[in-house]
Amino acid sequence: MITVEHVNKVYPTRSGDRLVLDDISFTLARGEKLGILGRNGAGKSTLIRLVSGAERPTSGTVTQEMSVSWPLAFGGAFQGTLTGLDNVRFISRIYRQDYKRNIDFVADFTELGIYLREPVRSYSQGMRARLAFAISMIIEFDCYLIDEITAVGDARFHERCEAELFQKRNDRAMLIISHDVNYVRQHCQRFAVINDGKLIFYEDFDQAYYAHAQNMNLHN
Repeated sequence: MITVEHVNKVYPTRSGDRLVLDDISFTLARGEKLGILGRNGAGKSTLIRLVSGAERPTSGTVTQEMSVSWPLAFGGAFQGTLTGLDNVRFISRIYRQDYKRNIDFVADFTELGIYLREPVRSYSQGMRARLAFAISMIIEFDCYLIDEITAVGDARFHERCEAELFQKRNDRAMLIISHDVNYVRQHCQRFAVINDGKLIFYEDFDQAYYAHAQNMNLHN
């Protein structure tokens, strides 16, 4: 179970403090798939980072009672001066994984070829995302955080992601944010919309989509 209780997140700006998340509370149980819709800047990625532990809330608590991935398709945790192979070796060592087996999987999945021996700082956004996703798949988490994974990569990459996540790991919990509403509809059982810092849950996708569409029109 992941429990988010009365979480607030404030970022300081030159114009004063900005409240990004306002009294957010929810739970995510094992096996549940929660999809969150929201316009750009609504706080979706911030919420994912808080759940992952990459950032801390300004107030409130996030309790993890199961293992949680870093945000998939997010390469910020990489050591940019290290090569892709060195990052795989580093992660494998932390999680006590078989490095050689992991390298074979990552090389096959990412199809980065010679670039695996180049520093990650030289990678494009798509290359970093492919590496981040592949490394996420070598560690078996109870909950996967999926942040706009459909925004990078080609059709072949998306098909392989689908197979790894929703076929091989269909029993895992997932928190999914995406601008692709059909992706959220297809893969999630619970739906919420984040707007003006508030997270509101809806009984079904159609209700959530309607609220999301209204929010988009209001802010266009």
